Amino acid sequence: MVLNAIYEEDFLGFSYGFRPGRGPHAALDALAVAISSRKVNQILDADIRDFFGSVNHDWLIRFLEYRIGDKRIIRLIRKWLKAGILEYGVVSVADSGTGQGSVISPLLANIYLHYVFDPWAERWRRQEAHGDMIVVRYADDLVAGFEHEDDARRFLDALRKRIGAFSLSLHPVKTRLIEFGRHAAAERKKRGIGRPETFAFLGFTFICGKSRRGAFQLQRKTRRDRMRAKLQEIKVELRQRMHQPIPSQGHWLRQVVTGHFAYYAVPTNSRALSAFRHYVADLWRRTLRRRSQKDGFTWDRMTKLVAGWLPAPRVLHPWPVVRHGKLPPALPH
Repeated sequence: MVLNAIYEEDFLGFSYGFRPGRGPHAALDALAVAISSRKVNQILDADIRDFFGSVNHDWLIRFLEYRIGDKRIIRLIRKWLKAGILEYGVVSVADSGTGQGSVISPLLANIYLHYVFDPWAERWRRQEAHGDMIVVRYADDLVAGFEHEDDARRFLDALRKRIGAFSLSLHPVKTRLIEFGRHAAAERKKRGIGRPETFAFLGFTFICGKSRRGAFQLQRKTRRDRMRAKLQEIKVELRQRMHQPIPSQGHWLRQVVTGHFAYYAVPTNSRALSAFRHYVADLWRRTLRRRSQKDGFTWDRMTKLVAGWLPAPRVLHPWPVVRHGKLPPALPH
């Protein structure tokens, strides 16, 4: 709590994640508004390889000492870093990393990237970029947008060198530079190539789409791999709950679907919400059929059962510009 209060005064506007009032949907909306409103033609989707396991302890302590004068706090954090991780009854202590799961790990990660990335990126935007540029960082997830491809490539090269100096590296496969934005589809059509590529951020796939009137519309869909993984979890759990009373199963499934919708029910994602509910209903039907030789659970009966237990798919979050209210304070001119 003490460190949070101190560093909230230092953290920059485009930094999200593990900060008061700056959760994932705030970051998602900031990115959506920036792409739709600023001159963005290229997207850099940067993935820091094994970030939480690569944080250099010496650099982290130096960063903390720059702002924290109380030696007792520094000693406490040193002990936290050296406490080790208990796995299968064995405690392992690493020379690097912050240990995901530790209560202080997210804050330490934000502090590390604040000194490694945030002010440096802001300076790069002001001094090196020839065109518009936006950045949104959620913990170790970085997305940057550029008006000019040359800026994007130079920034990527500079970013590799910058984070390399602090024991970090970009994932060679997951880090991608793609053509994306309001004019991407038209420009690619002129060159006779396919639709713009997509990128993923915080569980959503970002797509260059069109509104019903044919105008550019940034669309966000649930990542397919995230949905498949969640459905697999539900399938396994339903097997274990197979012989429970139907109301018990329905109550649990209602909680699961409600939780899923609470995060993914954003505008432009209605089709994925409906698909998720349909797949959950089908898994439930299959489970009920497995526990009895009599096939009494037809789709008609299941439709009534599902209507009584599973919430209907509907958008729960406002449009990004409504909640955000203004352009994100990403990187001011």
